[in-house]
Amino acid sequence: MNPAPGAPPSFPLRERIRVLVADDHVTVREGLSAIIGRQPDMTMVAEAANGAEAVDLWTRLRPDVALVDLRMPSMDGVRVIEEIRRRDHRARLVVLTTFDTDGDVAMAVKAGAKGYLLKGSPREELLSCIRRVHAGETVISSTLVAKLASGLATETLTGRELEVLGLLARGRSNKEIGAGLYISSTTVKSHLRSIFAKLNVLSRTEAVTTATRRGLVQL
Repeated sequence: MNPAPGAPPSFPLRERIRVLVADDHVTVREGLSAIIGRQPDMTMVAEAANGAEAVDLWTRLRPDVALVDLRMPSMDGVRVIEEIRRRDHRARLVVLTTFDTDGDVAMAVKAGAKGYLLKGSPREELLSCIRRVHAGETVISSTLVAKLASGLATETLTGRELEVLGLLARGRSNKEIGAGLYISSTTVKSHLRSIFAKLNVLSRTEAVTTATRRGLVQL
């Protein structure tokens, strides 16, 4: 039977983009399944409710593109991407999440994500991303690229500085930070000066705000 006039061309099943969706929210999976299922050039091959299931399904089914949430039970999105890319460096994975700190973007890209989209993105942007990533492109919005560049421009904090920053974010005083890390208050002050310089901030409050935005600490 010929398609109706004006209808999009139908692709044979073997030529359609095979998509795996990994998200722990059933409503998100169902919504994406409905959107993808209506595309003449795409087909849903599986849905994963957690990270470990995503890796297992990808390994068994080898989809063309996988949409992966960052926060999932058993294994987060970054670990999922790392594990899948370890098994096949050509795997095409797109992060679809609500988290947009430059730290999240940087970790996902470093792990091997070929696309990064927010769940509030327009439907056509999502579908275009799937098609472009399948074609071999890397797709990250200009806004997220700016966040990524901002994060990369910042000097890397040391492990100890991150520990100090984490306690600072919890409202600890210099004395309490020192006691918690078994270091002197003078050493704490030295770490704070270094943190302020690397984050380009002038106060404790600004340091916490900037670190939270960049995904260095979670409140």
